[in-house]
This record gives sequence, structure tokens and C-alpha cells, in this order.
Amino acid sequence: MPVVNAPSAATVGFDPEEVDFSLSTRQARLKWVVIVNADLPPGRAANAAICAAAPTVAAVPGLLGTDAADAEGTVHPGLPWTGCSVLVADSATLRTIRAKAASRTDTFVADVPAAAQSTRVYSDFIAAVGKTQTEDIEYCAVSIVGPRNRVDKIVGKLPLMP
Repeated sequence: MPVVNAPSAATVGFDPEEVDFSLSTRQARLKWVVIVNADLPPGRAANAAICAAAPTVAAVPGLLGTDAADAEGTVHPGLPWTGCSVLVADSATLRTIRAKAASRTDTFVADVPAAAQSTRVYSDFIAAVGKTQTEDIEYCAVSIVGPRNRVDKIVGKLPLMP
């Protein structure tokens, strides 16, 4: 039940001519990271990362590569050709990172407020988020796509999720 920073959703992505599957992930113009709240237990952390990634893939053109067929012809759906680092941060850092990324028009942000993991009905999630001031929202995860140097500055030297 992620919340998407809608204004940037339409402006961030790869043009078809930029997609080059022969490049290293570090050569792609855009970088994708998902930052998970370090205090979450493993199952909830995995859930939060997946829930943040889903709207990112849907909203950012060109993130996924083409399908791959194995030697027997079985097709395996395309994966992110740009890669995606899953990092961890404490709650306060996660909120700061989200705010910095959301303030940029060249950066896409999708987040998973804690209400997503405490409600079972989507309308209850929407109501819970709607009653909370932005600065008071606790985040389970934040997904960011943007210019490589900009994303690196925003996330600093956060560690990979163990």
C-alpha cells in the first residue's frame, strides 16, 4: 500500500533509446534504491521492500529488461536491468531521505507508510494516512529512482540490507 510522489512519476524514466542491456548497472543514467527501516523484522522488511518496488516499476519507464528464455525455451520475466540496491536506515534517517528525494522533480519516490502493515483494508490504510501529517508518518520503506549522482548524495553511505 505504498504512497507515490505523483508529480515526479511522469518525469523520471528511461527513453527507449537509453535502454542498453550491455551496460553495467553502474553505467545507467538513473539509479534505483529501496531503503528499508532497519528496525523491521525480516518478513516485514521484505514485504515493505516489495511493496515499495511495485509502484516504482509501474511508474518509471524502462526499469525492466526484456524477458529471458532459458535453454529449454521457458520464459523468465524481465528483471531490472539497472539493478536495485536494498539499503537500511533508522526511522529518522528514512524520513529525512524521503523528504529530500520528494523535494526533487528529477527523482521518483514511492513509500510504504507504517499504516500499510497495520491495516488489512485498503480504505482503512487511506484513512489512516489521511489523518497523519507528513512529518509524523513512520515509513517501512522508501523507493527512489533518480540521477545517479543525486541519489548517491541523498542516500549517502547507507549499508546494504543484511
